[in-house]
Amino acid sequence: MKTIAVIGAGTMGNGIAHTFAQSGFTVKLIDVSEKSLDNGMATIASNLDRMLSKGTITQEDVAKTITNIITYTDIKDGVVGVDLVVEAATENVELKLNIFKQLNEACSHNTILATNTSSISITQIGAIVAHPERVIGMHFMNPVPIMKLVEIIRGYNTSDEVTKIIMDLSEKLGKTPVEVNDYPGFVANRILMPMLNEAIETLYNKVAGVYEIDTVMKLGMGHPMGPLQLADFIGLDVCLAILNVMYEGFKNPKYAPCPLLVNMVRAGKLGVKSGEGFYDYSESKKAEKISKQFIS
Repeated sequence: MKTIAVIGAGTMGNGIAHTFAQSGFTVKLIDVSEKSLDNGMATIASNLDRMLSKGTITQEDVAKTITNIITYTDIKDGVVGVDLVVEAATENVELKLNIFKQLNEACSHNTILATNTSSISITQIGAIVAHPERVIGMHFMNPVPIMKLVEIIRGYNTSDEVTKIIMDLSEKLGKTPVEVNDYPGFVANRILMPMLNEAIETLYNKVAGVYEIDTVMKLGMGHPMGPLQLADFIGLDVCLAILNVMYEGFKNPKYAPCPLLVNMVRAGKLGVKSGEGFYDYSESKKAEKISKQFIS
């Protein structure tokens, strides 16, 4: 396996492209927006410079990584001759299904098709392509170049051979792959999202404030980041989308998103990406200033 296509140049997509390129793979980074591609490449360059300043990579590593990435705005052009496609588009079922329909038409039947979805059924995605045994989940964690875990999710039809190839490939990237089965939220988000939702419920019910909730979890539970800060970092829209998938998948009220989360997403308060969530990021990307709506 030498050539990888990554679909989506956003936070996860550019991180995945960065990771593969730094490991010596040729990467075709695909996005319908030229601006998104430019922003994605700028982010990769910035992250590489940060690693260079810390002494974890060399200037030669930086140059090789950038050289290994080619950008495309058309899926059909971008997937020619690739061994693996990793889809990293927005967490939206219809969007992902549409992408995989295009991949089914554009890719060889030998091409492995992976999705970075954090909650959507691999079996559902695989059902719309020929040879669903080649469809698999490859759920990276953010920030991708740093985080070691990759959840490898087997759909109902995913073959043993494809699973082994992707497990081995993840290790070549310096990651630790963990194989899980295909149920809503998989393992990471099935456990994480209810915790974040409960933290939001705790705020909504006025049990404690933003600072207090995050401080309890950081100092009392040893979490490196409080749950409300983490929700802001992930993106409140992403959290809501994942909870909705789990709620629909299990029909269990414990996965129902908190009304406060729903309203914040409706209001465009999405966290770091929008400049405000539970914290105000207008002056700093660090969670140092609580959003004014949560200051009593």
